[in-house]
Amino acid sequence: EPTVRTELMEQIPPIAIFLQESRPKFPTAFFEYLMPIVVRYLTDVNNQVRKAGQEALLILLEQDLVAQSDIENKVCPILLDLSAPDSDDEYKVEAVNIICKMASMLSRTTVEHMLLPRFCELCSDGKLFQVRKICAANFGDICNAVGQEATERLLIPKFFELCSDSVWGMRKACAECFMAVSYTTSPEVRRSKLSPLFISLISDTCRWVRQAAFQSLGPFISTFANPSSAGLYIREDGTLSIRPPAQDVNSNSCQPSNNITVMSSSANAA
Repeated sequence: EPTVRTELMEQIPPIAIFLQESRPKFPTAFFEYLMPIVVRYLTDVNNQVRKAGQEALLILLEQDLVAQSDIENKVCPILLDLSAPDSDDEYKVEAVNIICKMASMLSRTTVEHMLLPRFCELCSDGKLFQVRKICAANFGDICNAVGQEATERLLIPKFFELCSDSVWGMRKACAECFMAVSYTTSPEVRRSKLSPLFISLISDTCRWVRQAAFQSLGPFISTFANPSSAGLYIREDGTLSIRPPAQDVNSNSCQPSNNITVMSSSANAA
């Protein structure tokens, strides 16, 4: 029964945590018995079971309970199969969604070598706009996961494609994550490539795209500032925080400091 399999998936994370805490007694139980079940249920015929399996997998990754070898040899291959061009539409949408969510939990090497090529392919998926929409909404997180070099070499060309997509929702999603993308690039790329691209979004024919772009204008401008003098930095939760200069804090030591926080576009998209 699908309900039984769904309930089983919901119990996997707490069981895995118990086994991790009792590892001397059960050194290989999780890897031999539970992990294969999680991987198998990612392709279950029932969508509720698959959803439960995806949620369980993300919890296990977040808790650092999955071995690197299992990620590279079991999890990534099945996601690549599910997101292949000839894969079923429903499976493909689910696969790209989980690829985007798990990117921030994996090592940069794993993401760049195993998942990034497929993500770039999915950005140009001409069959399903839902796939491109997920890629656009999570673009900033992928850039942050792979770093500046891979972003400028592989992702920026794809970002240009998505920013000129015929579906306005795609362009709006790009406008919303613009700050996160810009923050990952060099000052030269921001000035010579991203600035003209941002102007095109502000001048878009769709008012929803223009509105999203204007809302991202301040955060995008902030990426040009020098963090050491402006006190701008990106927190781990994806928010842009502005700290007052150190001398101001010292001169007003009796006053509580007022940090100004602006939500980044990637956080809003999530």
